[in-house]
Amino acid sequence: MIKEWSEEDRPREKLKGKGGGALTTSELIAILLRTGNNGANAVEVASQLLELGDGSLRRIASFPIEHITSVAGIGETKAIVLMAAFELGKRFMEESVREEAAIYNSIGAASLMRPVLAPLDHEECWVIYLNRANRIIARECISKGGTSTAAIDIKRVVKKSVERLASGIILFHNHPSGSCKPSNVDCRYTASLKDALKLLEIDLIDHIIVGGGEFYSFSDSGSTPWPS
Repeated sequence: MIKEWSEEDRPREKLKGKGGGALTTSELIAILLRTGNNGANAVEVASQLLELGDGSLRRIASFPIEHITSVAGIGETKAIVLMAAFELGKRFMEESVREEAAIYNSIGAASLMRPVLAPLDHEECWVIYLNRANRIIARECISKGGTSTAAIDIKRVVKKSVERLASGIILFHNHPSGSCKPSNVDCRYTASLKDALKLLEIDLIDHIIVGGGEFYSFSDSGSTPWPS
């Protein structure tokens, strides 16, 4: 039992005295779980959950509740607490996007949206709207799909870009398969959207595909070069 450990080794006391960085991932999860089961304490149960996710928090965050509760000692209530914690972490990362922030290259753009898109088990399309100084005006999800596709509504993207007085946009979507290689459909959509926006003097600065921990940039490939 954790309560039988020395006080400095207990996860809660360790966090209080040394800060979160001193704890292992299992210990942090154990604080959320609070208790274990008849055969294992909370840290051991947390370790079993990590093992189920091959040590990846990103993968565990994508699990349905039923998969998380397959670990002995994690019921529906605990699974919901974990899902809430993952969502808070996601929103914390999203707060890095501010209206005053500026984006100058594909790496900077991808770093903003990868935490949002990489964990998803379905496709989503997002747009970041930029002013002439490449500063962020806003961002929004424009479509959601299944495990293989999320249609890009070109008319809607153009309309939203005009409404927000954007000088340029960056389009994002994810590939749940983990591969960030663009499909023929992705290439056609990119070309069509670029042409449609050009008529209104709006630049399609980049189209970035997130797949797992990697990303593909149409800009880096030469299809939609970043303005100098």
